[in-house]
Amino acid sequence: MTDRDPLSAVSPLDGRYARYTEPLVSYASESALICARVRVEVEYLLALADLDVTPLEIDDDQRQSLRAIYEDFDDDDATFVKQIETEGTEKYDATNHDVKAVEYFLRERQPADLDAEQWLHFGLTSEDVNNLAHRLLVKPAVEDVLVPALRDVRDDLSDLAREYRDTPMLARTHGQPATPTTFGKEMAVYASRLGRALGRVQRATDALSGKLAGASGTYAAHHVAYPDVDWPAFAENFVGSLGLEHEALTTQVNPCDDLAALFDALQGANRVLLDLDLDVWLYVSDRYLGQESAAGETGSSTMPHKVNPIDFENSEGNLSKANSDLAFLAGYVTNSRLQRDLSDSTVKRNVGSALAHCLIGYRKLESGLGKIVPNEAVMREDLEATPEVIGEAVQTILRREGHGDAYEQVKALTRGQDVTLADFRTLFADLDVSSDVRDELEALTPAGYTGLAAEMVEDH
Repeated sequence: MTDRDPLSAVSPLDGRYARYTEPLVSYASESALICARVRVEVEYLLALADLDVTPLEIDDDQRQSLRAIYEDFDDDDATFVKQIETEGTEKYDATNHDVKAVEYFLRERQPADLDAEQWLHFGLTSEDVNNLAHRLLVKPAVEDVLVPALRDVRDDLSDLAREYRDTPMLARTHGQPATPTTFGKEMAVYASRLGRALGRVQRATDALSGKLAGASGTYAAHHVAYPDVDWPAFAENFVGSLGLEHEALTTQVNPCDDLAALFDALQGANRVLLDLDLDVWLYVSDRYLGQESAAGETGSSTMPHKVNPIDFENSEGNLSKANSDLAFLAGYVTNSRLQRDLSDSTVKRNVGSALAHCLIGYRKLESGLGKIVPNEAVMREDLEATPEVIGEAVQTILRREGHGDAYEQVKALTRGQDVTLADFRTLFADLDVSSDVRDELEALTPAGYTGLAAEMVEDH
């Protein structure tokens, strides 16, 4: 296979962003899919040999040689399979069928002292191979690439939460000044949400399932050849040996509810991170967050002073694209006309693209989080400029002390008004409260009114 210049790539996934998506090549490429099919066919052949009823015998050396076909699978092998499919060889006409090409490839690659041609792909339909092959790729792609990337983001959020647990910050509800929080607590919220989302992704990945029941899901070909074999039990053991759960009742196709659940779980994680992207972008806009700039990096082609939140914007764009793709995939792969149609075949080839957009989004977000620096001076300046946010505390303390009109008193002072702490103290002076309560009220400040925010960070 020839290496294509990234500048000539049709998709940015293999062009501009190839350095980010490279970890998925082993799971999302056409070569990877061919290799996974080879693995399924080889392991199935070995499982047939283990049945007492079949005359197929494969010794240890032959087993090692067969497994080496997929373990050592390389670009030349993938090219040969593709040649069988699209061009043909001296021995085989072009199959125009990707799974049949794998079968013929294995005929050529089987050990010289093994004659197993009639047992390759015995009783199977292409979907038996394909549904397992796809899951053998999706499962490690999520477990070994996406989940670690998500954990990196979660860990970065946890680090920010702990470091800035005590850093007071004005909150905004409905875009308006509200009860203060701490920057660390807000990051802890996202770390906690992402942790739960990660759990859902992992559970969905663990539940990926495969079928091996033939052309209409009835084991018909298997049963007619060897009616005394418990083929459902054989299929369950075989699918389990590949690290997948067994899907017992199917048509020709795996119903793919398992894939849909995984895609839904990934969308959930992405929605958490999209919310984070938007919030961080606003914090940067409000100057609550600064960003460390790289030497020589250009923020704007015309405004030299700018350090734009491009990592978060890039993450937002890629995660939005990923969720659009994942929603489409989840809705599409669970449908098939009657017992089988082929429209899902081309659609499933785009799973890798959806996962790639996820990965870019995670890595860009991680990069952005590594550059942000809370601007504590601006945060405190905003807090000092909005003393009205202690109004909640004032009216709550007064309610505790039996003042039924506490809310109305504070509302009259603050709603639609520019107020100062001095205005509050004037109110306090006129209240019928004890000196201890008055001292409690006068000690209130916006920066100090963060409740249990810091403690909550430690508990998350």
